[in-house]
Amino acid sequence: MRSFILSIIIKNGKILDGTGNPWFQADLLIEGEKITKIGYLERENADQVIDAKRLIVSPGFIDIHSHADATNFLEPKQESSIRQGITTHVAGNCGYSLAPINPEKLDLLKKYLGAIIPSHDSHKFDWTTFGEYLSKIEEIGIASNMKLLVGHGTIRIAVMGFDDRAPTEKELDLMKEYVIEAMNSGAMGISTGLFYPPGWFAKTEEIIELAKIVARYNGYYYSHLRSYAGELRKSVQEAIEIGEKTGVKVQISHASVFGSPYWGRSKTFLRLIKKARDNGIEVGSDMHAYDSVNTDILMLLPPWSYEGGKKKTLECLKHSETRDLIIHQIKNGPEKKEDWPEWVPFDLLGVENILPLGLKSEKYGPFEGKNLSEIAKLQEADPFETLIDLLIEEELDPEVIITHLRGEEDIINFLRSPIIAFETDSAPRASQGITSKNLTHPRTYGTYPKFLGEFVRERKLLSLEEAIRKSTSLPAQLAGILDRGLIRPNFHADIVIFDPASIIDTATYTNPHQYPIGIKHVLVNGTIVLREGERSEHLPGKILRHGK
Repeated sequence: MRSFILSIIIKNGKILDGTGNPWFQADLLIEGEKITKIGYLERENADQVIDAKRLIVSPGFIDIHSHADATNFLEPKQESSIRQGITTHVAGNCGYSLAPINPEKLDLLKKYLGAIIPSHDSHKFDWTTFGEYLSKIEEIGIASNMKLLVGHGTIRIAVMGFDDRAPTEKELDLMKEYVIEAMNSGAMGISTGLFYPPGWFAKTEEIIELAKIVARYNGYYYSHLRSYAGELRKSVQEAIEIGEKTGVKVQISHASVFGSPYWGRSKTFLRLIKKARDNGIEVGSDMHAYDSVNTDILMLLPPWSYEGGKKKTLECLKHSETRDLIIHQIKNGPEKKEDWPEWVPFDLLGVENILPLGLKSEKYGPFEGKNLSEIAKLQEADPFETLIDLLIEEELDPEVIITHLRGEEDIINFLRSPIIAFETDSAPRASQGITSKNLTHPRTYGTYPKFLGEFVRERKLLSLEEAIRKSTSLPAQLAGILDRGLIRPNFHADIVIFDPASIIDTATYTNPHQYPIGIKHVLVNGTIVLREGERSEHLPGKILRHGK
């Protein structure tokens, strides 16, 4: 007796099952949350039928590196993700997570999270533990599935703020307690943003001690490296060392090489990962589809200016002596290379390639959508002075897009590597409502359609079968999600159906809030959330608790 279970047949589609194998023609029967049959199902009856003639039927895309947790409470329908075929997010990346919270350090945490969360008073932060936070997400509901990491930066702030020092033994013990609570609550592991404060201040030994706990739970270590430029090799080796010494599974975020002086080092990056895997260390990586990055605008400043948090940084910018020193180092670099390994000369970055996002002040709000060069010219000011003034007026809140930071050769090398999965590195938004008020990176709306439309169909850099594998079963494997990412009987019915002849992204840097073309239907846990391009109100997503 199955009358109480909603059933759906997807018929006439070309199935790409996520393995990398060629497509085959078949129908799917979905009953409840799972796929139950695959084949020619003309005699089967179902409550609903989707005709996928001339369309590709694929597993839903698994975004292995997202910041979906940043907009859960603002955009639970996750429009920009669902409309590009994403059915599962791995979130809590780059050291940023919304829990745990030490109420005494909440103001510091809010400033820290401002790099990923659109400013809005809807964030009540009425939880303290990681477990309470997961329950809050389940309470409001979400459109796609989520598997969450606990952020090292968030933990460090809860214990020691933005201090540039090693933790005391007592502080390290408290950090470990936060990790244990998160893992017991269903976190999949810990993430670091060693490129950002306060992660920048942590030594390798500190991360190893926390990763040892994660390894006990068969968990994962996701790392935004310290450097993707001059210290790239050393940074990749650090992540591998953490895996080797603790047994934790390692995911290196954002396979990238930043800055034209360093382009071509993708081969070194990939060689190091292959060698580690040959030695039995489980290491993977991921990439998005653009030559630009979207990051905290503070990354344009020397790291010493971060110590003590954003309040202290503002004081540095306002004080004439430290302001002059910051501008000097932005222009000329630090005295010691190790003090700022990511420094790239501004004449190579190009002030015209720096696009501030989320400008709200009376002075700079009208310049939203213009690059730093344009803003400086309109202000009849030096671009470096303009950058500092903008940061002061905006109270350090803006993000920044830096275009043309990644080279074509490296992008293609990463694209073709069998171990590099696809990711958005973004938080879901919508073309209307609170999350559309400011600009965002176009990858928020267009990552997977760009891979499938531009890189596969137009440029023929990758086969469609391999692109689907890198969007589905590969990230599922790398994130330990072993009942999704393939079209198989008894797998969860997370499905995307798209037109391979028309799929493409439409989002741009100046007009990013545009949905892609070619995604026809999306199902999450057997529920249709997008049908013929029309969005339903359903929120069938689940928190995927690790080890539960």
